[in-house]
Amino acid sequence: MPFSAPPPASGERYALSASLDNARHLSSLLRAVHFQDHATCFATASGLRVTVEDAKCIQANAFIQAEIFQEFSVQEESVMFRINLSVLLDCLTIFGTSSLPGTSTALRMCYRGYGYPLMLFLEEGGVVTVCKINTQEPEELLDFDFCSTKVVNKIILQSEGLREAFAELDMTSEVLQITMSPDKPYFRLSTFGNAGSAHLDYPRDSDLMEAFHCSQTQTNRYKISLLKPSTKALALSCKVSIRTDAQGFLSLQYMIRNEDGQICFVEYYCCPDENITEAEL
Repeated sequence: MPFSAPPPASGERYALSASLDNARHLSSLLRAVHFQDHATCFATASGLRVTVEDAKCIQANAFIQAEIFQEFSVQEESVMFRINLSVLLDCLTIFGTSSLPGTSTALRMCYRGYGYPLMLFLEEGGVVTVCKINTQEPEELLDFDFCSTKVVNKIILQSEGLREAFAELDMTSEVLQITMSPDKPYFRLSTFGNAGSAHLDYPRDSDLMEAFHCSQTQTNRYKISLLKPSTKALALSCKVSIRTDAQGFLSLQYMIRNEDGQICFVEYYCCPDENITEAEL
């Protein structure tokens, strides 16, 4: 459905403007990183990145490529602002979360620059709603310094494999232990809950394993309370890339295909649990 909201007033210049035929494509991705009220939005010519952090231990990034939008324009090298993500999601779903068959909510999003609100024009069934959301000064984000050259181990799994694991393992455990190794057990997930220890192994030739690149044996533990928010992205995804660096920092990159078959990514970074000693492993 083409968007019919009025164009900007004569002479008005937007630092960021974008339009989507179906706002649900954006809201479902943002919901996958919605575990804190506030998010930092970073826009460049290549697309939009929305970042959420908690306790300096976990960071989630939703990447929405420019190609996903019907129109995407950034007038500066980059545009950055902080916004209340809960309010943004409420606005994006102002017509409800489930549209009638054959209908969708069209979106036009405009931001004039520093100090201005983010403006949303939402249209469904000929009805247009305008929302203005105040923006804030962006805060400095964590830099996990997680680049491909520092990756020690990487596997790519079909998401159903990880969904089954989270369903079977004991989530009363405080930590999830991840072992990645070029030798057996290859990829092991372990919990230590009220019912005792539980382990789930994936052989490297498992049907669920899409890629296996492990150069050394690593065993790290991560607080389940930090990993739980990522299950929102896991539920939407079709594949997940699991990577660790030499310090044990974890990257979970979820590949999400929307209703139109377009691909987006949500990535979670999580630091290892420093309270665990080598002796306990």
